[in-house]
Amino acid sequence: MTTRIDMNCDMGESYGAWTMGNDAAVLQYVSSANIACGFHGGDPATMRKTVAAALKQGVALGAHPSLQDLAGFGRRAMQISPDEAYDIVVYQIGALAGVAASQGARLHHVKAHGALYNMAAKDEHLARAICQAVKDVDATLILYGLAGSRLIEAARDIGLAAASEVFADRSYQDDGSLTPRTRAGAMIEDVEQAVAQVVRMVREGKVRSVGGKDVPVQADTLCIHGDQPNALVFASGIRQALEAAGIEVRTPPPRPQARATSR
Repeated sequence: MTTRIDMNCDMGESYGAWTMGNDAAVLQYVSSANIACGFHGGDPATMRKTVAAALKQGVALGAHPSLQDLAGFGRRAMQISPDEAYDIVVYQIGALAGVAASQGARLHHVKAHGALYNMAAKDEHLARAICQAVKDVDATLILYGLAGSRLIEAARDIGLAAASEVFADRSYQDDGSLTPRTRAGAMIEDVEQAVAQVVRMVREGKVRSVGGKDVPVQADTLCIHGDQPNALVFASGIRQALEAAGIEVRTPPPRPQARATSR
């Protein structure tokens, strides 16, 4: 039985005059932040401010690279080659790493966003390209990926540290994949239901699918979506429930510094 888990949240997704989420408040409850790098959300000023806010709360910094789709918020699937996936991930990690370095900090992890995340969860070639990009930029980074997915397999195959991710506010299919957002019931909007799902995933390593099947999951890190209307309520409620259940909320430890290998 798992007795600890990381809580992560996608944030820094505002840009220009447009505001997304309540990052400052949610940062009080999470241990890791996945910060947008400009392709689906975020801009240089937002990246700088989000990094500063996360550091102030002692929250680990992570890059949240996406397909280049600002209008679609990175949630529209696109046909890209493994080389293209590699390039956009390297580019976005580098951007956020520079912002972090300007504030005397380093990145801790990388988690792909939206369609890129979902595509790579099933496509071994995209998964391998993303993991290689992460490793080539900084071999000490941890890859956050959907539990049981191709991303986790690819990371382990190339010797990259990986954290298997589960979701509080998403329902699951019988094969362990997330229910597409276009389908009814994809999002869990009831806090009590979300809490029950999370505690079971952490304690028992299982999640009940929309088809009524118990699906095994490895729960290393838990995602809270910052763009959900009730994100703050979810974050505070889940954090309290985990602590009440004797489950420690803690960031996965980083790996020692090592030289990145070539592709």
